[in-house]
Amino acid sequence: MFSKEIEFSAHEDYFALKEDYPTPIKLNIPEWFKKLEHTYLNKTIKGCMPFLDTLTSGYLLKMPQDFGLRHNLDNKNTEGKEFKDSFQTFGLHDMPQLLYAKSINLNSGLDVHPPKQLEGSPLIEKNKKLSFYKIINPWKIKTPKGYSCLFVSPLNNSDDRFSIVSGIVDTDTFPNEINFPIVINGDKYPVLETIIKKGTPYVQIIPFKRDNWKMTVKPRLQKEVQNSRLFHGLSLLNLYKDKYWNKKSWK
Repeated sequence: MFSKEIEFSAHEDYFALKEDYPTPIKLNIPEWFKKLEHTYLNKTIKGCMPFLDTLTSGYLLKMPQDFGLRHNLDNKNTEGKEFKDSFQTFGLHDMPQLLYAKSINLNSGLDVHPPKQLEGSPLIEKNKKLSFYKIINPWKIKTPKGYSCLFVSPLNNSDDRFSIVSGIVDTDTFPNEINFPIVINGDKYPVLETIIKKGTPYVQIIPFKRDNWKMTVKPRLQKEVQNSRLFHGLSLLNLYKDKYWNKKSWK
């Protein structure tokens, strides 16, 4: 039984395209993971339920259009570049998309955050001291009262060229679309010229209930620790899955 519902809504022109709708992220499990085998003689991460939960929890947003990305091409400007020189968009070729772009300013509405807004963060160096480009998201997200959303790059399955700046939004009260600043993976791509294709997964959304928490720190008795180690030392293939794991459902 599903007691909670997350709602995605978009401008009618974009919605009518019936393309790249948000989906449960469990539909985006990578092929390499699917091909793994997990047996007594060949234990792999496919038997790790905490890892599987990262791949299947929540919902997925995909790029709404092609993005032509030209980042740090001259490798000289350390103070940041103009938007038009560093980040270009294209791919709005058919009329419905063009109408959508004009209606909500998708094509020209791309924004940037100057490096000084994250001064002192290690993200500055990773992004080569350039501006942080913001991807305009066409979907408004609504959750039930008391529920927020955690926004991250797809966990353990992200694009190696870029990642979003993670954030939490109270989506039960926030009335607008949520846009996503991105960080270029300058550690791997000091200079990058590429196309982030339309439909590329880029945001994982995990709804959660807001609660007030208090932390307690306390010791464990030696006997309790020893018994725990003995139990977990048993060679059981699916110990966590069979004894501790709770099945989650995302539709």
